[in-house]
Amino acid sequence: MNDAQLLRYSRHILLNELGDTGQETLLNSHALVLGAGGLGSAAALYLAASGVGRITLVDHDVVDLTNLQRQIAHTTDRIGEPKVASARQSMLALNPDIDIHIFSQRADAAWLHEHMPQVDVALDCTDNFTTRHALNAACVAHAVPLVSGAVIRFDAQLTTYDTRHPDSPCYACVFPPDDAPEEISCATMGVLAPLVGVIGSLQAAEALKLLAGIGDSLAGRLQLLDGHNLSWTEMRLQRQSDCPVCRHRPNT
Repeated sequence: MNDAQLLRYSRHILLNELGDTGQETLLNSHALVLGAGGLGSAAALYLAASGVGRITLVDHDVVDLTNLQRQIAHTTDRIGEPKVASARQSMLALNPDIDIHIFSQRADAAWLHEHMPQVDVALDCTDNFTTRHALNAACVAHAVPLVSGAVIRFDAQLTTYDTRHPDSPCYACVFPPDDAPEEISCATMGVLAPLVGVIGSLQAAEALKLLAGIGDSLAGRLQLLDGHNLSWTEMRLQRQSDCPVCRHRPNT
């Protein structure tokens, strides 16, 4: 690190669990953020500010006035622009020294399997069941940990799927692909704006921990947040031996 980086990341370097070695690890890491909406805004901004050296951001949508209530990476003067371009501008304003790759498109299975081998951690910041499963399948195939978040109305959830560990379930173990729930979105159900910031920020924190090897991850534990009274509940998640996605995972 140069002198400017030592100053920029000084509060990280002061942490015994991270230090200059851990910060160097972050600078040499690659995070994939799928979705540049509410969750992705907070997650991407904190990953950028924290010095993750390479970030790939994928989203097919453009900035809309209705997004600005919660999607803090975007601004009013960027309405109509691709969300990934808007988010990249905000990320570089925070930290111009990192490498940000943007893709204004849907991330289908082919795209994910092509790009996943270069990724160290993936963040699921989407709101689409099909895309979540495609991302999960690619993460399982390439042994990449997946940090997943979701928010609707006053309810939120957060977990990590890390199939590098034999007992850790994948997304399909918990939400089978042939049992799709009814699609709901904040466009019809509403969402309390700061909750997406809370979960997106925690996704970034979890990703940083995974990259630097700090503490225990959320693998096997689903955190549920009730925004009405700001209470957390934890559920234990089990790997399913008959899971169609991870039962033949390469590392077991």
